Amino acid sequence: MRFAKHPRRPLPESVVPMINVVFLLLIFFLMSARLAPAPSLDVQLPSAISDGKTEEKVVMYLGADGDPAIGQARGEAVWQALASLPSGGKLTLRADADVSAVDVAKTLARLAGLGISEVELAVRPR
Repeated sequence: MRFAKHPRRPLPESVVPMINVVFLLLIFFLMSARLAPAPSLDVQLPSAISDGKTEEKVVMYLGADGDPAIGQARGEAVWQALASLPSGGKLTLRADADVSAVDVAKTLARLAGLGISEVELAVRPR
């Protein structure tokens, strides 16, 4: 008895080459795309040379309501702690984004009255 031969099914096409091409295109577009917007002005930043010395600075926080803090000290205790610093000391001020400019100005004036001559205002880069 003779049986009819079944026709062979063609093998399914492999999707691996297509996946490889898609990933190569993805990598190409990621490498050639601009991930950061172009600056609005073309500026050349100054260079600086460091002598390797870093000074220990006091960090003062200014809350959204204008209340100062240093470490565990809050309110008026902050001003007493700052009064004990040597004259001409340096301070970094980390003010909340929602604090009013009037509160920052009052704080800076009070710091100047205590003899703190150099205050750095910490900001977040965009």
